[in-house]
Amino acid sequence: MQPLSLATSLATSLPARPATEARQREVLASLDFDDRADFDAARRGFVGTIPDAQIKTARGFTVWDLAPYRFLDEETAPPTVNPSLWRMSRLNAIHGLFKVTERIYQVRGFDIANITFIEGDTGLIVIDPLTCEESAAAALALYRQHRGDQPVRCVIYSHSHADHYGGVRGVIGDVDVREGRVQVIAPEKFLEEAVSENVLCGVPMGRRSQYQFGTFLAPGPRGHVDSGLGKAMGRGTQGLIPPTRVITQARERHVIDGVAIEFQLTPGAEAPAEMNFHFPQLRALNLAENACHTLHNLCPLRGAKTRDALAWSRYLDEALTAYVPQVDVVFAQHHWPLWGQETIHRFVAEQRDLYRFLHDQTLRLMSHGLTATEIAEQMLLPRGLASRWHARGYYGAIVHNVQAIYAHYMGPYDGNPFNLHRLPPAEGGQRYVESMGGIDAVVERARQAVESGDFRWAVQLMGHAVFAHPERADVRSLAAEAMEQLGYQAESATWRNAYLLGASELRQGVLPIAGKANRIAPDVIACLPVESFLDYLAIRVRGADAAALSLRIDWFVADEAASHRLTLSNGALSHGPGRHGEAADLVVRATRSALAQVLRADSAAAPLLTTHGVDVQGDEALWQRFLACLDTFEPGFSIVTP
Repeated sequence: MQPLSLATSLATSLPARPATEARQREVLASLDFDDRADFDAARRGFVGTIPDAQIKTARGFTVWDLAPYRFLDEETAPPTVNPSLWRMSRLNAIHGLFKVTERIYQVRGFDIANITFIEGDTGLIVIDPLTCEESAAAALALYRQHRGDQPVRCVIYSHSHADHYGGVRGVIGDVDVREGRVQVIAPEKFLEEAVSENVLCGVPMGRRSQYQFGTFLAPGPRGHVDSGLGKAMGRGTQGLIPPTRVITQARERHVIDGVAIEFQLTPGAEAPAEMNFHFPQLRALNLAENACHTLHNLCPLRGAKTRDALAWSRYLDEALTAYVPQVDVVFAQHHWPLWGQETIHRFVAEQRDLYRFLHDQTLRLMSHGLTATEIAEQMLLPRGLASRWHARGYYGAIVHNVQAIYAHYMGPYDGNPFNLHRLPPAEGGQRYVESMGGIDAVVERARQAVESGDFRWAVQLMGHAVFAHPERADVRSLAAEAMEQLGYQAESATWRNAYLLGASELRQGVLPIAGKANRIAPDVIACLPVESFLDYLAIRVRGADAAALSLRIDWFVADEAASHRLTLSNGALSHGPGRHGEAADLVVRATRSALAQVLRADSAAAPLLTTHGVDVQGDEALWQRFLACLDTFEPGFSIVTP
């Protein structure tokens, strides 16, 4: 959670316009806000907490603090926040240690995710040690304060997203694992998936994540209120300890410190590598992140591989049949548990139906020739789902989930040749503006749209105007106002965050800290397969500059007994295990630590590849020509302006 000094100022934010206030009243009238069951469930089993869930580093740097969110104590939503999102934001502000059932405890509200403690015969099984080690350590300390100083015997990663493994060193150490005192369990392909999306796509995904999570928005009724799955992403020290046991079977049962666990693999659902857990002795079911109190993402705004809605619904159906009849509580790694057979069955069945309905209806309408945009515009959930709080789109949204399903099967092209080769935004914006009578005419039309409450059309108009005339402050200001109103209206926390951060950057520009926030954790790099490092090196090759360069490299990692054969030809860098031998133009020997420095998202590869950690034998001039072809990235690139 960012220090407020790094957050964008809300001084330039505007109040809700009458059209937005009317929209909020419609939401209030359409949903049952008298239903308090979720608040009761979120507080059930409360054991204790720390003031404002405030967590600091040893040097006093605040990594988590809910004090800035005290404005959520108000029951009634202000007109600048969708009332449904306000309700979820208040639920996600409930924090502390909670008893789920006998031998199962959770700490919630110390991070965007939950950490779960299972009491074994001789110690603890920890599920998902949060994003940062400071938060994980604070959660463990809170548990021990109330339940005793039990040792950690096992850590389980439910899936391959950083908020579920990054804080592992807050609960265990490397020596514990190396000497066999603690085992680390993860689903098949966990390690590959944990590092792949954070390395190959790390720069653009990191920047777009700032929009998804509203990283630099100050908390407040006109700013950051929530992230849908939890309050916000944690800030602190991230790491990764590789698993010592990998679950490979669709259903696999183990007894860990006296606790029987059946693992249900769910690859391709909420994460490429993920699993649910059934605890038959404890009559409990953990659905990881496959069933939370929200419509989830089938492709998050930050970007990712599209998720398989059909597989997702099938995994939930399997859990409904195989496990739900045998449990008294269902819980997950976000939000709060539910108790009682009837309640659990309905929840899991409705979550299953949610993803199945979106999948099937999208494909049905695709078969009528509708595009993703057309389908999303008319897609409505049945009243039986739409009226259920846990099916509302606080994190995902129907619109971009439909687009994800369409892209999953059909790719990004909608089949219409009109859209086959569109002009890029800046050039297209200029042409649109010229065709509509010039920039002043476009601004006037957009101003009229804002006055009438037609904010979607105003944003669409001003998108062209901003890319045609980014230098005009009045253009950016009007675009920001329209975007801000859409943010105020959004039920999805991620949509709100994207709109409001976009409005902020239109007014103030990109914060200098934006690029520096996109760094890859050294511990993650230390676990990275060398093949993945070489893939990352390959995407830094400027193809046009390297097109005339032919190069063969034998690459050795000094602390591993393996060699890798690199071939640069036609501007493409290929690699595989083995050696070129005497035919190699260059022989490179590098340490793991040197590779870690190269992979820092905000670093230039070329200077770091000439450090003392890299030894190069062969044609020095050829090596320098290769380095000169390597690109550097600006992680704080513009999004809402050219």
